[in-house]
Amino acid sequence: MNLSLAIKFNLVFVAIFAIGLTAAGVVADRVLQQQALDETRHDANVLMSAAEAMQNYTAKHITPLLSTQIQYSFVPESVPAFSAIEMLNTLQSVFPNFSYRSTMLNPTNPRDRPTDWETEVIAHLHDQPALKEITGQRQTPGGDHLLFLARPSSINDSTCMQCHSTPSAAPRTMLDKYGPANGFGWKLHDVIGAEFVSVPMSESIARGRALWRSFMEALSVVFAVVLIVLNVMVHFLVTRRLQALSRAADEVSLGKLGEVELPTRGSDEIASLAVSFDRMRTSLVTAFSILDEAGAAETVPPGARS
Repeated sequence: MNLSLAIKFNLVFVAIFAIGLTAAGVVADRVLQQQALDETRHDANVLMSAAEAMQNYTAKHITPLLSTQIQYSFVPESVPAFSAIEMLNTLQSVFPNFSYRSTMLNPTNPRDRPTDWETEVIAHLHDQPALKEITGQRQTPGGDHLLFLARPSSINDSTCMQCHSTPSAAPRTMLDKYGPANGFGWKLHDVIGAEFVSVPMSESIARGRALWRSFMEALSVVFAVVLIVLNVMVHFLVTRRLQALSRAADEVSLGKLGEVELPTRGSDEIASLAVSFDRMRTSLVTAFSILDEAGAAETVPPGARS
């Protein structure tokens, strides 16, 4: 198959661009997906920090104020985890896909009982006490893609054991509200549960994919513009001048030595080639003139030469 120089150039350029575009697309996709993951982790850390801040505030400022009230009726708001859950449940009404749960394997409040997958995470945290955090991904039954962040919960304040060691040591008002069956037998410094934050990844992933599409479209437009510009440059700087040299060679081969126009303007390689070709044409004209003169001299009779 006889292909022109322009077609060969375009095939090579398109092949190089296809390889480059594929590599750039793969790298950009990985970078943007990692960025989406980092963004989701940041949101999860912010939500977890807000819950911990609410628990610390409740423990320092609210629980001491309600220490007398608990003798007459149990106030759940005096429990730091309860306050954090209630506060973040209010936030969840605005951001329904964000969730916070403070779960215990043997909770006082039945609503804090973990699900099956949460139980597995708590068991993993219990078996590895040095592990301070677990991050993972899961899908909801509705198909939402969520990132979860789990941190172990343990009793490190001995005063908390009054409510969770044995039913006989617990406040009567707490037993009246929740009964003596749950929330007891906890051990000091032992992992008894975990705090879970779940943050949706779908929005971050969608933003990453939109950025990826915009990047690939912009790169394709740049390629198209570069291809057009390079084709114009190749045509005017190379192809058209080579075609002129080719026509000149054809003219010389037909013996039309004096009618040849050569693209000698410029200082690049093609101009240098044209100058060399022009010198060759001049040499051929001179050589043919000498031959013609010699041939004419041989055809003159000897008597006519005098």
